[in-house]
Amino acid sequence: MSERSVSTQQDGKRWYTVQAPEQFDRAELGETIAAEPQQVVGRTIETTLGDINDDAGSDNTKLTFKITDVGSDTAYTEFIKHELTRDYLRSLVRRGASKVEAAITVVTTDDYRIQLQPVAFTTEKADNSQEHAIRRVMIDLVEEAAEERSFEELADSVIEGRLSSAIYGEAKQIYPLRRVEVTKLRLEARPEELAEEQAAAVDVDEDDVADV
Repeated sequence: MSERSVSTQQDGKRWYTVQAPEQFDRAELGETIAAEPQQVVGRTIETTLGDINDDAGSDNTKLTFKITDVGSDTAYTEFIKHELTRDYLRSLVRRGASKVEAAITVVTTDDYRIQLQPVAFTTEKADNSQEHAIRRVMIDLVEEAAEERSFEELADSVIEGRLSSAIYGEAKQIYPLRRVEVTKLRLEARPEELAEEQAAAVDVDEDDVADV
């Protein structure tokens, strides 16, 4: 018996293998320890796309998962955040060029509210009107993508680089671009949370009417 197993038994705790969702082929993300299964629920674990795909070239993409359920000795997760590393983003900055950013909140076809943060790097300095036009393209394409995709589908398009490629193809017609990335995708609300918010908003509106 391993030293870890003996120590765990003495502490009354056990180890749980943390598993990615089906979207990521149920890859093993690591382990976590707890005395009770419910103590594991709600914990988050961060890894890289490179670790999941066994591809060092993807180590600049961080993925965060949240444990939602526990069965036997396995902890199951949901995907909640994609983010590029700061070192990678700093490597894209060039003196004398423009960096155009946007933060866009959308709701997917299956009622997940998420925020995406695309960024475009130009080859040289763009003027204000060109930066505004590039930002408009970002917003329009992200909103269109959300209107046509589920949360999982939209996340896949970000992680695989398809959304950033679409933005690049459209925005480069405004001003020459060197690179477009989606620096962050974050889950803000699940369908049930969104429904609760909407119900609460309706209740507030009805109270306002009653007070008139």
